Amino acid sequence: MNVRLIIMLLWLPMASLAQSFAGLGSDAEGFSLPEPNPTFQFPSDDGSHPDFRIEWWYLTANLKSADGKDYGLQWTLFRTALAPTDEEGWSSPQLWMGHAAVTTSDAHFVTERLARGGIGQADVTLNPFEAWIDEWTFSGPDSDVVLKAAGPNFAYDMSLHATGPRVFHGADGYSMKSADGRASYYFSQPFFKIRGNLQLPAGDVFVSGDAWLDREWSSAPLGLDQTGWDWFSLSFDDGSKLMGFLLRGARVFTQATLIYANGTTVTYPDGAFSAEPITQSQVAGRDVPTTWQVMLPDAGINVAVMALNTQSWMDTTIPYWEGPVYVTGSHTGRGYLEMTGYQ
Repeated sequence: MNVRLIIMLLWLPMASLAQSFAGLGSDAEGFSLPEPNPTFQFPSDDGSHPDFRIEWWYLTANLKSADGKDYGLQWTLFRTALAPTDEEGWSSPQLWMGHAAVTTSDAHFVTERLARGGIGQADVTLNPFEAWIDEWTFSGPDSDVVLKAAGPNFAYDMSLHATGPRVFHGADGYSMKSADGRASYYFSQPFFKIRGNLQLPAGDVFVSGDAWLDREWSSAPLGLDQTGWDWFSLSFDDGSKLMGFLLRGARVFTQATLIYANGTTVTYPDGAFSAEPITQSQVAGRDVPTTWQVMLPDAGINVAVMALNTQSWMDTTIPYWEGPVYVTGSHTGRGYLEMTGYQ
């Protein structure tokens, strides 16, 4: 999706940190807020929006090797602002975080980078496009991108090619996140084909598959009572795709986008999409649902979503669960699941 803003709590004031997820609904005085009926302009909206407090470039991929083994890949660059300006040098209020991960059926490799803006440690630039933190890069023109990252015990070097259009969630990219009107701007490129090399402790592996890029920005998107979310990006074998999320709070708030193979979409309002935990796993000392029943009755979707590796825990500054999943039932396929707020 998604919201995925839990990571940004790293840079909110300590009072907000003490509130955990509630800090994402805190006052955003001075920052811009999303408004209905947005008009997106490209390539500028591929870049950063420093007048908004929080933003991310979030890529996940389902991969397969020549011998049929399944892998997952994540690359994420987060930006947060302490003030709604974009100054250079040490006075820059922009702060950056990067996450990279590779998941196999029996291992989950993850690493993190932190940086500040204005001093050459991280940024997103246009003409040509490049999102980067240290030596990690996601760069290239719209339809052909190169992705690189490395950690203490893994690395990857991938190439991506877009075979379909960008997709806009909610009302033409204005994505509601709560019943009281909180929202973000949100679009995706879910039609990337990806291939390249994984460097793992057991050796190098050439892989190929499908990737999904999410772009989202806002300033205070969550309701004060919302404590976490479960986000699904599912690619079905018939060529269609589903993005759906639920935000947990005093009441559950949901949204979904059904994406057809030709790129046309249908948006579903709060309550149309549902996801119910089936089984729980012990993950990093806590119970986390790792098999779900996902339903969108209006589209005839009723599927079980099961983790490739139940232990796909992102042991980062603010921890969360993120990993590849299998899909069975009315539709079959693969996808990614992100879960936050499981303490």
